[in-house]
Amino acid sequence: MATTSIATLQKMKREGVKISSLTAYDSSFAKLMTEQGVDFMLVGDSLGNVVQGRNSTVPVTLDDMAYHTKCVRRGAPEAFVISDMSFMTYSTPEQTYDNAATLMQAGANMVKLEGGEWLEETINGLHTRGIPVCAHLGLLPQSVNVLGGYKVQGKEEQQAENTLRQAKALEAAGAQLLVLECIPSSLGKRITDALTIPTIGIGAGPDTDGQILVMHDMLGMNSDYLPKFAKDFLAQGGSLADAFRLYTEQVRSGEFPAPEHCYK
Repeated sequence: MATTSIATLQKMKREGVKISSLTAYDSSFAKLMTEQGVDFMLVGDSLGNVVQGRNSTVPVTLDDMAYHTKCVRRGAPEAFVISDMSFMTYSTPEQTYDNAATLMQAGANMVKLEGGEWLEETINGLHTRGIPVCAHLGLLPQSVNVLGGYKVQGKEEQQAENTLRQAKALEAAGAQLLVLECIPSSLGKRITDALTIPTIGIGAGPDTDGQILVMHDMLGMNSDYLPKFAKDFLAQGGSLADAFRLYTEQVRSGEFPAPEHCYK
C-alpha cells in the first residue's frame, strides 16, 4: 500500500475520501493496522487509561509517550504516526520545542497538542522549526478536571462559535491536522467546511474528513463501558485483522459513524 503523508491526507480531504485512523501503542498492533489499510496511527496518551490502568491521561509522562512511539514505529516502519504530547509538556513554546523533538526522534511524523488560541505562538514556532502539528479541540481529556468530566462540548451557539474561531486560528498558526472530539455533528461539519486542513472526528459526526477511535474501544475490550461514539468492530468482524479492515471500510464508505454514534 502507498505510504501516507501530510500531502496524502490533504489530497484525501480535497477529493472527499474519508480518512481512517486508530490509536496504537505497540509494535504488533501497529503492524496489523497498517496491513489492513488504516491511514495513520496516533500514539495516544489514552495509553494511561487503556494500557496503564489509570483513570485519566494526566499521569502519562513524556518518557511513556516516547517509549510507545518507538514501539509503534518498529512495527510499522513506513506508517504515518502521530504522537500525543502529554500533560504539561507544552506549557511554554521553548519547553514544547524540546519535548516535541524527543517524540520526533522516537519516530513520530507529527505531534498533537490539546488546546485553543493560547497555543498559536507554540504551533507557529513548531511549524517554523519543521515539526508538523495536529491540533485538538472539543473535549480535551488532559483538561477533564477543568471541564468537570467527560462532557460534550460546543452544544451552545456561543461555545460553537468559539470552537470554530479557535479552529481557524490554529490553522492560521500552522496546524496541519485537527482532531475534533465529542462535539455536535452540526459543529463538526461547520468546522470541516471552514478549514482547508483535514479534520479527524471522534464523536464529531459523519462530516469530518476522517475518524479516529481508541483501539480498545473499537475492539470492545472495555466491557464495562463503550462510548456512544464507538462501535465494537471485533464483534462484527470476528478477528483482529477483520475488525481493522472493517473499520477502515466503514469509515471510507461513510457507514461509520452512524446516527447512533453522533451528538445532536
